[in-house]
Amino acid sequence: MARINYWNPEDEKFWKSEGKKHAQRNLWISVPSLMLAFIVWQIWSVVAIRLNDIGFTFTDEQLFTLAAIPGLVGATLRFVYTFAVGSIGGKNWTVISTGVLAIPAIGIGFAVQNPDTPFSIMLLLAALCGLGGGNFSSSSANISFFFPKKEKGTALGINGGLGNMGVSVVQFVTPLIVTTGAFAFAGKGQVLENGQQIWLQNAAFIWVIPIVIMTLLAYFKMDNVPGAKQSVADQFVIVKRKHTWIMTVLYIATFGSFIGYSAAFPLLLKSQFPEYISLAFLGALVAAAARPVGGWLADKLGGARVTAIVFVVMSIGALGVIYFLNLNQFAGFLGAFLVLFLASGIGSGSTFQMIPQIFIPKEAAPVIGFSAAFAAYGSFLIPKLFGWSIDTTGSYVTAFYFFIGFYVIAFALNYFYYQRKTTEVKQLVKQAG
Repeated sequence: MARINYWNPEDEKFWKSEGKKHAQRNLWISVPSLMLAFIVWQIWSVVAIRLNDIGFTFTDEQLFTLAAIPGLVGATLRFVYTFAVGSIGGKNWTVISTGVLAIPAIGIGFAVQNPDTPFSIMLLLAALCGLGGGNFSSSSANISFFFPKKEKGTALGINGGLGNMGVSVVQFVTPLIVTTGAFAFAGKGQVLENGQQIWLQNAAFIWVIPIVIMTLLAYFKMDNVPGAKQSVADQFVIVKRKHTWIMTVLYIATFGSFIGYSAAFPLLLKSQFPEYISLAFLGALVAAAARPVGGWLADKLGGARVTAIVFVVMSIGALGVIYFLNLNQFAGFLGAFLVLFLASGIGSGSTFQMIPQIFIPKEAAPVIGFSAAFAAYGSFLIPKLFGWSIDTTGSYVTAFYFFIGFYVIAFALNYFYYQRKTTEVKQLVKQAG
């Protein structure tokens, strides 16, 4: 049963007396649910690097593919998830989209225990992890309905930033959890070449109970926003909007970089600096923590201004990675990559803040989900581009030149359409109220 029958967060009296508490409750259930989705989505980024250590015989290309496939599926599902909130309600969809995460978590837990598990089965399980990738679009679209325009950037930054933290959580927790039999819920451990025993199934099984808990919380404590439901046809009008596609490009450059680098970073470290693989979680941690900051800065300084600075810093960071990769210097490589992660996190928050300023509320929500869907392909394309780069040129440097070129294009689009003093977006903002 819905807790709210009327919703208008722009009504100051309503917001202070009633709206804010409902919005906050839904936000703080949405955050851990989204975090679990990102955990499941990115499980393969940390499981893949250990498979050959426990008896599997996959090639480097196959391992990069396993890390990339959840991104491909998750990005594609985001198009469906984008319109699900308006079609069946934010609460209803959160319950469904969180509950199904248990399927790949259980499947992976059993599959990794048998080195004879064929690559095709592993590929299927990797694809099912894409179920977690879809959640961001629906979660962000849902939360955007709850908050007034002046607070949307901060709220979306908190939801997305802390939700994105799931990438860092899974990369930090997995190396610890697989080394203890205390959490070996099913099956035996695996023995490494050095004689150490690990329980790789823990990387997946450990999340099943939290998934069940958050599914129940969403069912009993979240709300469907009155008046938020729209038909798919009504929502689909956004594809005709020029600014939908421009904002999608900007978000691909920011969030697409974050999620793509997060998926590839552990494999990059293992390839170039294997002795430092334990630090793989740092990149995603920095980016996720920076996202709420990006939303807050955009609310204060303007989204276009913050986004412009972000693209400059990302280009500098990528050049730094190239420089230190050529020198084979780890400290510089890590520092430059963390700059990339930091800027991509801030940019993810600032670009999302721009969307509700450009579009009317009923269009802003699906645009947020739509742009997030395209951006999620970064989780597939970036690892695949790294794999192509190393196979073709023997180095990862070529891939970074492609990234820099894209950041330059994104900077130009942001400046021309949103940062100049005289732009058509100012008229759009006025039309949006």
